[in-house]
Amino acid sequence: MGTTYSKPEPEPVGEKAAITKRDGFNTSKIVKQETSSSELPPPYPARERTRSLEISQLSDWNESLLDDDKNRLAISTFANQPYNQLLTNNQALQSDLHIFNLTIPIEGAPITNQRSSGRCWLFASTNVFRVPLMKVYQLKDFELSQAYLFYWDKIEKANWFFEQIIATANEDLSDRLVQKLLEDPVTDGGQWDMVANLVKKYGLVPHALYPDAYHAQNSSKLNWLLTAKLREQALVLRNLASKDDGHSVNALAASKDQFLREIHSIVTLLLGTPPNPDKPFVWQYYDTNGTAREVRQTPLEFGQQAFRSQTRVLSRSPAVSPGRMFSLVHDPRNEYNRLLTVDKLGNVFEGSPLTYVNVEMQTLKKGVIAMLKAGHPVFFGCDVGKFSDSKLGVMDADLTDLSLGFNISLGMNKAERLTTGESSMTHAMVITAVHLEDEEPVRWRVENSWGEAAGEKGWFVMTDRWMNEYTFQAVVDSNLVSEEVRAILRQSPKILPRWDPLGVLA
Repeated sequence: MGTTYSKPEPEPVGEKAAITKRDGFNTSKIVKQETSSSELPPPYPARERTRSLEISQLSDWNESLLDDDKNRLAISTFANQPYNQLLTNNQALQSDLHIFNLTIPIEGAPITNQRSSGRCWLFASTNVFRVPLMKVYQLKDFELSQAYLFYWDKIEKANWFFEQIIATANEDLSDRLVQKLLEDPVTDGGQWDMVANLVKKYGLVPHALYPDAYHAQNSSKLNWLLTAKLREQALVLRNLASKDDGHSVNALAASKDQFLREIHSIVTLLLGTPPNPDKPFVWQYYDTNGTAREVRQTPLEFGQQAFRSQTRVLSRSPAVSPGRMFSLVHDPRNEYNRLLTVDKLGNVFEGSPLTYVNVEMQTLKKGVIAMLKAGHPVFFGCDVGKFSDSKLGVMDADLTDLSLGFNISLGMNKAERLTTGESSMTHAMVITAVHLEDEEPVRWRVENSWGEAAGEKGWFVMTDRWMNEYTFQAVVDSNLVSEEVRAILRQSPKILPRWDPLGVLA
C-alpha cells in the first residue's frame, strides 16, 4: 500500500543549469557558473504557480489520460462497479484464511447486530462481558442487552454535556472547545472506560429482558432530536452560568434539572422503560444440558458478577477480570510509555476518567496474545473502513491494488494519517483468535457486530500488517502485562484536546 520514495537525483553541476526541487515539482533554471552565492536561485520553483484551473490545461490532461488504453478501460469499468471491488488483490486474499492456531475456548454466540446505529462499543464490550456469564450459567448462546446500556448512556451523556457547557460558559460561543462540545453531545459512540462506568452504576441485564426498540436499532432520528434539544438548552445554561448572582445560581440548578427531565422523557418514550438497576429481575433460561433454570438478581448484582468476576476459562490459565481491564493504545504521534486522556470527554460525571496507556505496537499485541492464551476475548478499536471488505470479511492493508487502477499509491504513515484526520478509531470489535508462526502473529480472528450476513457468518480475518496500520487500541487485564506497563497507569496523564483524533469515539 505504501508509496516507495526514491532517493532524490543529485542536482546537475555546471554552467548550464541547476535543478531545484520542492513539494514534488522539478524546475530548471539557468545558472551561470560565476553567479555569486547571493544570486543563487531561491529554494522553490522560479515560475509563478497557476492560481486557478484553466480549461486548456484540463483539456490537455484529459487528452493525455485518454491516450492510455488502460485508462479508457478503467473509465468504462468503474462506471458500473465500486473501484475497490474491481481492484481487489486476489493474491493477498489467498493468505487471508479463517484458520487460527490459538483460539479461545468460548468465543460467544450468537453473532450480534448493531444495525443502523453507532453502538459498536456496547456490542463489543457486552460480547466480552458475556463470556464469564456463559461459563457461570452453563450457556451455549447468550446475549446481553446493549439497549439497556444505550438507554443510560444517553441520559448520562446529556448530564455530562450540561456540566461541560456550564464549565465553559465564559468562553466565546465560537471557541473551538465549545463548538466541539456542541458538535455531537450524545453520540452513539463510546469507549471502554465509559462502558465500565455504566456497568458499575447500572449493571447489566440479559437481552431477553430489554431487547432493542426501533430507535435503538435506528438511532439517527433519536440522536437528531436529542441534539437539537440539547443545543437549545445549552444556550440557556450558558447564559445563566455566566451571571454571578444568587438568583442565577438557583435558576441554573432548576433549569438543568428540568432539562434533564425533558431528555429523560425523550429517551424513555423512544427506547422504552428499562429494568430498574436496584430491583430484582426474573430471568428464565435453558442451560447446555437442557435444564430449565431461573435467576433472580438486580441488574447491579448481575453486572457485578460479570464485571468483577475472576474467571479462569482454561484450567491452568491466569484469572481474568473485566474490572481490571484497561486500554493499551498505539499512537505514534505521542511519547510511548505515557498515560493519555482527553479533555472533557466522558459520560458518567462521577465515573472514572477515560485513560489510554500509549505503547509500541509490539507491546499492545503482546497484551492481546496474553489475553487469548488466558482464554478471553479482547475488545479493540480500529479504523475499520480502510482496506476492508465487509462482504468478504477481510481487513488487509494489501486488499486494494490502487496502482493498477489509478497509477497511485498512498504513502502516509500511521502518525501522519492521525495528524491529518485521514485515520481515527471509528469502530470497536472483539478479537477471539490469532494464527502464530514462530510465536509471531500472522492474522487475527475478529468478531464483528454487523450480523451474520457480513464476513464469514459474522467473522472477519485481520492481517497482522492491517493491525499495525489501522488498530489503535486493545483492552487487556492489568495482570497480564509487565510491571513497567502497569506503572504507566500511575502517571499523571497528558491531557489531549477534545478535538484530538484519540477523542473520536468508536
